Amino acid sequence: MSVNRVLITKEAEAVVDQLRQQHGPLIFHQSGGCCDGSSPMCFGEDELFLNESDILLGEVSGCPFYMSKDQFEYWKHTQVTVDITKGRGSSFSLEIPLGIRFIIKSRLYTEEELKALKLL
Repeated sequence: MSVNRVLITKEAEAVVDQLRQQHGPLIFHQSGGCCDGSSPMCFGEDELFLNESDILLGEVSGCPFYMSKDQFEYWKHTQVTVDITKGRGSSFSLEIPLGIRFIIKSRLYTEEELKALKLL
């Protein structure tokens, strides 16, 4: 059984494709910090400095998805799905000028899925 830590909806994937055409390679990061709180933020590949406090959860639509270690402690039992919603967020994420924002939907893993997960 293969279990992914992060997924993406088709609607969000279409936005990622549009942003990639405009900005080149992209990354996602969820820090749990200021602005939109724990909303996922999309940046150009070289626009965000990552360090040992960030972990790679997986890849969505060809983009690496990172989360801060502190934030991961809250989410480690949860599968996250990147989606979009109408409305302007208050972050520096690339989709904001489009009048939408990325959001996270989540669900707890089953016991079987937890056993199958790779430990980070």
